[in-house]
Amino acid sequence: MPVPHIRLATLDDEDALARLDRATWSPLHAVTPPPRQPYEPFFRDRSGPREHLVAELDGRLVGYIRLGFATDLASNAHVRQIRGLAVAEEARGAGVGRALLRAAVDEARRQGARRISLRVLGHNTPARKLYESEGFAVEGVQPEEFRLDGAYVDDVLMGRAL
Repeated sequence: MPVPHIRLATLDDEDALARLDRATWSPLHAVTPPPRQPYEPFFRDRSGPREHLVAELDGRLVGYIRLGFATDLASNAHVRQIRGLAVAEEARGAGVGRALLRAAVDEARRQGARRISLRVLGHNTPARKLYESEGFAVEGVQPEEFRLDGAYVDDVLMGRAL
C-alpha cells in the first residue's frame, strides 16, 4: 500500500479541496450544513493554504487537515487547534488520517506550540479512536451540544501536550 505524501496546501489546491469537502460531508462529523453546490470557496480569511496540510496518494489529493490557533488571544498563542480533517472515501484505511494527524502535531511543534487541541462529535467513534491512539485525551464533554440528523450529540474536547 502506498504511503501518503503530506505537504502544505497551495492556492492551486482550492478546487480539489472544495470537491473533497463536498464529497466527505456527513452529520457524523459536521455541525454545519453541507457545502453549497456547485462551489463554495474552500479557503477563507482565517483558514488559507498555510493552515492546511494535504495528503496525496499517487499524485491525487485525498485528504486534508486544518490547523490553526485555538483563539485570537495572545495568552493562548501557545495552543494550536485541529479545525478540520477529511479523507476521501476511497483512501480510508490507507493511513491517510493518521499521517495527516502526525504531520499536524509536527507542524504545531515546529510553530512553537506547547499544546494541541480539537473538538470531535461524541458519536464519531472512528475519529475518537484515531485521536486516542495518537495520544489525545478527552478533556471535557459538552453534553447534547448539537442536534444533528434528528439526534442530540455531545461535543467532545480532546487535547495533548507537545
